[in-house]
Amino acid sequence: MCGIVGYVGNKQATPILIDSLKKLEYRGYDSAGIAILDGENILVRKAKGALKVLEQLIAGETIKGSVGIGHTRWATHGEPSDINAHPQTNVSGTIAVVHNGIIENYAKLKAWLQTQNVVFRSQTDTEVIAHLINYNYEQSGDLFQAVLATLSRLEGSYALAVICSDYPDRIICARKECPLVVGLGKGENFIASDVPALLEHTREVYFLDQNEMAVLYTDHVDLFKSKTGEKIIRDPYHVDWDVSAAEKGGYPHFMLKEIHEQAKALTDTMRPRLEKDGKGRTSDIKFDEVSFGDEWKTAQRIIITACGTAYHAGVVAKYAFEKLARLQVDVDAASEFRYRNPIIHKEDIFIVISQSGETADTLAALRLAKSAGVKVIAITNCVGSTVSREADEVIYTWAGPEIAVASTKAYTTQLMCLNLLALKAAKIRGTVTDDDYRSMLAELECIPGKVQRILDDKSIIQKFASEQFNKGKIFFIGRQFDAATSLECALKLKEVSYMHSEAFAAGELKHGPIALVDTNTLVVAVATMPELYEKIGSNIVEVKTRGAATMVITQDEGGNFNTQADVVFHIPEVNEIFASMLSIIPAQLFAYYCAVLRGNDPDKPRNLAKSVTVE
Repeated sequence: MCGIVGYVGNKQATPILIDSLKKLEYRGYDSAGIAILDGENILVRKAKGALKVLEQLIAGETIKGSVGIGHTRWATHGEPSDINAHPQTNVSGTIAVVHNGIIENYAKLKAWLQTQNVVFRSQTDTEVIAHLINYNYEQSGDLFQAVLATLSRLEGSYALAVICSDYPDRIICARKECPLVVGLGKGENFIASDVPALLEHTREVYFLDQNEMAVLYTDHVDLFKSKTGEKIIRDPYHVDWDVSAAEKGGYPHFMLKEIHEQAKALTDTMRPRLEKDGKGRTSDIKFDEVSFGDEWKTAQRIIITACGTAYHAGVVAKYAFEKLARLQVDVDAASEFRYRNPIIHKEDIFIVISQSGETADTLAALRLAKSAGVKVIAITNCVGSTVSREADEVIYTWAGPEIAVASTKAYTTQLMCLNLLALKAAKIRGTVTDDDYRSMLAELECIPGKVQRILDDKSIIQKFASEQFNKGKIFFIGRQFDAATSLECALKLKEVSYMHSEAFAAGELKHGPIALVDTNTLVVAVATMPELYEKIGSNIVEVKTRGAATMVITQDEGGNFNTQADVVFHIPEVNEIFASMLSIIPAQLFAYYCAVLRGNDPDKPRNLAKSVTVE
C-alpha cells in the first residue's frame, strides 16, 4: 500500500513533498523517493529505509523546482533497495513515474521492451511503465497520448503519476483500483494517495474514480476518462474530516479499515496468480515464485508451521490440502516444533507462514527445516523480511501493510495463497478432475465479491455485539474446516475485546466444555459444511437448553438453524473448502465491535505487538 504525492505550483516542491510523505507514513513503507523538475531536468533522489534516510540524503542540497512527485514504497516486485525505490525513470531520465499497485503483465511487457533494446535497472514492475511511456512518446510526440496508450496495455491495479522534462508545467496521473486524490489549491495543485497528505494545503479535492486521469497545472486541473481520453467535468468535494480520521480513510480505527480492505486485498493476492485461456476464461493457477517439480507429485507429506493467526491459517489449509491433493499435512505451532526434535524427511514439502516475516519462532523452525535438507516455502506479507530472504521460495500475500495489531486481511490473504497452492497441487497430482478444477477456480474468483457482500451486512453483527459484549464466556464451535476457522474466531475476540473465548471441535462439547455452559455463555457455531448441519444443530440445542445465547454463521439457506439459534448470520454460498475466507469476516467484525463497546482500543490491544521478534 504505497504512498504517492505530487505538487505543481509556485513554491519549492521538495519540502512540500517530504512533508506530505510524512502524512502517509501510517500506510507502511520500506523506501522513499522524490523526483523534481527544475525547469530543464528531472532530479531523482531516493533511498531504502525510513523517510528520515531520504531527508538525510538531501540535507544541505538545494533542489530547486516547483513541480515534483514523491513516493513511499511497500515492496512487491524486488526487494527494498535504493534501485528498486520509486520514482522509476526511462533510460535517459527524462520521464519519471511513481506507482502504487501491481502490474500483472509486467513480465510480458518487460520482455517485449527488451526486444526494443531497453535496458532495465530495477526489479520493479513500475520501471516497465516508465519505459513504455517513453516508447509511446517517441511514437506520438505527445505525453498525454503516450500515457493514454500505456494505460491501455497495463493489466492489474495502479495509481500512478508521471512527469516529463519536455513538459515542465504539469503532472499526469491515473487511477485503476488504487486510490488517488487530487487537491485543489490557489495557484497550486496536489495529488496524494490519501487525504491526510493534503489537509494542510486544501480541503477541496477530486477523488479520482476507476479508470480516470488528471492533468495538474499550476492554475487548473483537467480530468479525463483513461479509456477514451474524453474530458470530464465534475464539482470538487469539500473534506471536513479531522486529520486523525482522514489517516484512517474515514474509519474510526485501522482494524475496521483493514477488515473492509479484505475484498481488495484478496483480489490483489489472487488475480496475478490466475491464468486466462485464449477465450479470456480462467484456466490455471500460476505461481511464478514456486517451482512445481516432481516433489509435488511424489511428496507424502506437507509440514506447515507458524504462530498465532498464521498458525490458524495453516490448520485450515491442512483440510484443503488433504481433501484436494490427498496429501498428509502436519501443522505445528512453530514455538513447539523447534523444541520437539521433529521427524523431517527430505521428501517433505515444508511451508512456513508469517505476516511480518520476522517471527522469531517461525524463523527458528525454518532454519531447523533447512538444516535437515528440506526445501522451504514461505508465505509472508513483507518483501525483504528475514523469512523471505532465508526461505528457498517465497509467496507474497500482497495484502498491503496492516497497522492494527490484530491481523485480519493478512489472515484471509494467507488463506487465499494456501487454497491456490492446494488446488494447484491437486492439479499436479491428478486428484481433481479438469471440470472440478475450473469450477473451483471460478469459485475463488468470486470470493472478493462475496466478502464485500458480508461487509455490506455488518449492521447485523454490530447489533448482535451490542447485545452480547458483556458475556463472561464465549465458545466458538465447528467441525472440520469450521473447527479450524473457530480457532481464529476465538483468538480475534480475546485479542481485542479481552473477553474469555475458546474454540474447539463441536463434537468435543459433551466431553467437558459443556460443564461451563450457563446463562452467562455465548456459543457461536460456524457451519459451512452441509453434510454436518444436523450435527451442529444438535450442538446448538444442547447449549441453548442450558441457557446459552447462540449464533450460527452459515451458508445454509434452507432454514436448518432458524428455530435453533438466536441469530443466524448468512454468508454467500461457496465451496466448503473455501468458506473459511468468508466465515471469518463476521467473527472479525464481532471482535471489533465488542472491543469498541467495552472501551478498548482495537488497534493497540494490551500486551501485544504486531511483529513478535522474541521467543
